[in-house]
Amino acid sequence: MKSNKKITLGVTNLSFHRVAASLVAYTLVKMGFEVERSYAPHQENFERLNTGEIVMLASAWLPSSHGIYKSNVEEKVPLLELGLHYKPYALWGVPDYVPEEEVSEIVDLLKPSVISKMNKNIQGINQGAGITRFSIQMMNDYKLSHAGYRFHIGTEENCFSAFENAVANKEWVIVPLWKPQFLHYKYNIRELKEPKELLGIVDKAVLLLRKDKENLFTIAQLEKLNSLQFTNDIIAELDYKVSREGKNIDEVTKKWLNNRN
Repeated sequence: MKSNKKITLGVTNLSFHRVAASLVAYTLVKMGFEVERSYAPHQENFERLNTGEIVMLASAWLPSSHGIYKSNVEEKVPLLELGLHYKPYALWGVPDYVPEEEVSEIVDLLKPSVISKMNKNIQGINQGAGITRFSIQMMNDYKLSHAGYRFHIGTEENCFSAFENAVANKEWVIVPLWKPQFLHYKYNIRELKEPKELLGIVDKAVLLLRKDKENLFTIAQLEKLNSLQFTNDIIAELDYKVSREGKNIDEVTKKWLNNRN
């Protein structure tokens, strides 16, 4: 086993990506590496992978959400995909107390009876996120702005707290979200059907490694990293323990990994 080597691990600075990165970091530490986690927004992380500021990225969602960013990097440096961390996908959802017979798909948001009850503010996250790109296109293609809806770019916490506050008041609210995400661990969120497929497809979440840094690892170490497989539900549960129960992220992920082995 190679030891005393430093790995700079890029982490997309959202809670569930931080959870996946913590799982990867603990695995690398057990291999004998010193790991520095470096946090940045989605697109910026790929730019830093391109320049070599980071050598690994946890996690990339491919092909829908981050495929375009990966392609840009691979114009200069090949990348190795490791593992299938989980199978993420984007969605628009409503709390389960919103009657399904009234709201079951995106086009239902244009019904006068729904417009009169639904909170018109749709709170998203940051600009570079796949869900943000998809949601802006949804607003345009379904002409939701004409019906009075407004999509707001903001922080991760803006999005989640807006949903939680609305649920506390039993408001009808739309949340642009994805799986895995910790809100699914506590709340029953019904996904709205979107036949135009503007929200992309089910992606695969993987660890990316610059191929010119592949020699930092033994074949056995690469196989171990490639075997790190989780599920949407596992990531959502660990995310909830950290984000809403206030537990230490590395203790949560270390405990889960040790219990699995």
